Amino acid sequence: MLLIASMVAVCTANKDWKHGNYSTGWGSNHGPYHLNSTNEPNKIVVGGSDWHYGFNYADWSLKSSSIYVQDTLVFKYDPPNDTTRPHSVYLLPNLWSFINCDFSQARMVGSPTQGGGDGFEFVLKSWQPYFFACGEHDGAHCKDGMMRFFVLPKIRGWH
Repeated sequence: MLLIASMVAVCTANKDWKHGNYSTGWGSNHGPYHLNSTNEPNKIVVGGSDWHYGFNYADWSLKSSSIYVQDTLVFKYDPPNDTTRPHSVYLLPNLWSFINCDFSQARMVGSPTQGGGDGFEFVLKSWQPYFFACGEHDGAHCKDGMMRFFVLPKIRGWH
């Protein structure tokens, strides 16, 4: 439970918080809380480029503070060939499955061939944690290759 609370706190933490600024946001000093000027959903390329082995996606997702409900995550990866190992994208059902890279109840949202070209898109339709991972090679890409991350999209309008 402590781990879940910590993850939610980190995901929703305001990146503009400055040392010594303990404003509550009440009154004329609005503190770090203000209206978000982003009104339309955004397309966000996962990892900033492509979905590949060895990149720290958990770190990327924690640093991507502007992910909101109705935004679209774009997963790009080369289809498998003689020189490229396959990748896929699974949506894991819960934190336990995410921590253990357990794909037994996960749902494939991107097959090894869907990431080519412009990639495939996944819309974050509701305010909930989303746990993503690569399920190839019996979960080795998830366990050893850091190909997993979670997001808890913010509600548009406040951040």
